[in-house]
Amino acid sequence: MTVMEQRGAYRPSPPPAWQPRMDPAPLLPDAEPHRVLGTEAAAKADPDLLRRLYAQLVRGRRYNAQATALTKQGRLAVYPSSTGQEACEIAAALALEERDWLFPSYRDTLAVVARGVDPVEALTLLRGDWHTGYDPYAHRVAPLSTPLATQLPHAVGLAHAARLKGDDVVALAMVGDGGTSEGDFHEALNFAAVWQAPVVFLVQNNGFAISVPLAKQTAAPSLAHKAVGYGMRGRLVDGNDAAAVHEVLSDAVRHARAGGGPTLIEAVTYRIDAHTNADDATRYRGDAEVAAWRDHDPILLLERELTGRELLDEEGIAAAREDAETMAADLRERMNRDPRLDPLDIFAHVYAEPTPQLQEQQALLRAELEAEQEGGRR
Repeated sequence: MTVMEQRGAYRPSPPPAWQPRMDPAPLLPDAEPHRVLGTEAAAKADPDLLRRLYAQLVRGRRYNAQATALTKQGRLAVYPSSTGQEACEIAAALALEERDWLFPSYRDTLAVVARGVDPVEALTLLRGDWHTGYDPYAHRVAPLSTPLATQLPHAVGLAHAARLKGDDVVALAMVGDGGTSEGDFHEALNFAAVWQAPVVFLVQNNGFAISVPLAKQTAAPSLAHKAVGYGMRGRLVDGNDAAAVHEVLSDAVRHARAGGGPTLIEAVTYRIDAHTNADDATRYRGDAEVAAWRDHDPILLLERELTGRELLDEEGIAAAREDAETMAADLRERMNRDPRLDPLDIFAHVYAEPTPQLQEQQALLRAELEAEQEGGRR
């Protein structure tokens, strides 16, 4: 007995009625990442869905390659490639209904395009031409988020507000493993669980937060295990298995829409390319590690499944690649056009009603532009 107990200052007692007791077992993720391709479960997968996933993966891989090339040509300021992570990107877009919302991070351009955003508009932010580049309301896609994890609380807020209004809407928020070390991640998951908000968190664990490996970020058995501490379900999935990611995400979306609350999903994948075109990945990882993950390529895995079950032939493979090349050619041609930019646009869409400071700055810039234009006429 402690001194405090002897003095009567401490009386152990059962938790009060307002403090719920929850069995953590149903919230725990599987011991191994969930897989579909190459297992008996693959036979139950919808062939049309698998073919659609494959076509989008091939298209996404080509999009990554073309966007990376555009950075070398000076047409893009920066591009964070998702090569190797296409299964997560495409599955995230296809698992949502039209009325749902997607909250992407800066690396999730493929998910944004697969959701229906114009391929050029999806790159406008990375080009430095506009704040976003597309209409979030038209596509139900939030702006690409460069600050880590700041989009997560926004997703929770939208999902919670939708439920309060009676709207049948689910928000899917995407984040990298590095983002799980941010305070915004904690705040978003905590609020989501307390409010039982209809939101799904997809963590793409690609092994590195720029150059910091996962082992230096967390000692948790997996990132999916973090769900238990917040009181939500955790799921662990093979992030390169497009069918498995789509299945897990679809289940989580249905669960959220039915009022079951949020789910934290960790997709174990790998970033084949460098963090961005400005990064030298050879400083912190070896070629052998990258080569091992190339053998677990999401396109290769799905192609093997489809051809092995005679659901895809050489003609189908060629058609998917041809469609991807057509998209890349259109992207290249349109990105090579010099955009017409109005410097005064920097003041647009900042506030519904511009502040006096912004109005003053706008007037100063307008005067400078007019003076420059007048000088050019002389």
